[in-house]
Amino acid sequence: MQAKIVTLDGTEKGQAQLPDELFGQQINEHVLWLSLKRHLGNQRQGTAAVKNRALVSGGGKKPFKQKGTGRARQGSNTSPLMPGGGRAFGPRPRDYRTDLPKSQRHAALTSALSQKANDNAITVIDGFALSAPRTKTVAATLKSLGLAGKRTLLVVHEQDDNVWKSCRNIANLRTTLAHQLNPYELIEAEAVLVTAQGLERMKEIFVR
Repeated sequence: MQAKIVTLDGTEKGQAQLPDELFGQQINEHVLWLSLKRHLGNQRQGTAAVKNRALVSGGGKKPFKQKGTGRARQGSNTSPLMPGGGRAFGPRPRDYRTDLPKSQRHAALTSALSQKANDNAITVIDGFALSAPRTKTVAATLKSLGLAGKRTLLVVHEQDDNVWKSCRNIANLRTTLAHQLNPYELIEAEAVLVTAQGLERMKEIFVR
């Protein structure tokens, strides 16, 4: 599996060999779905809550007498049937986090990478270095590659404030570190840009 190599000005330099251990694996859709479900669930705060009849103010005294009013009998104004009463079966704080075995997490990542490689959606950028924050330079690179306006994921090998500041104001461009790459970001992106050093870092971390 190969991907084209481009420079920061968009000039094509050749082809990069993508390791089959990451980009040439069989796509396991079920494991990929489990990974996406886990990722989205782990983002949830789980703080939604309402008051049940034990938590609302009131209660104690019977709201009106048992007979003679023509209304249904009631024993407490905290009942869910009464205005201002508690909520029956409402949401309570809970933890939505789930986990996956390490082997399945790895299989999901290789499935996502392989899918992008099969779609020819991966490009390697050589010499991606900025001496100062320069959004115009990154925007020009995306435009030269035909990615302006497309959901694009940029994968770099280490934290670089100049790169981060140059990318953060560009719509539909997300930046991530190679060792933090996850299937959700890959599936969400229409195109993946990987720096040459980022690709080496991915091989170092994920190739078994």
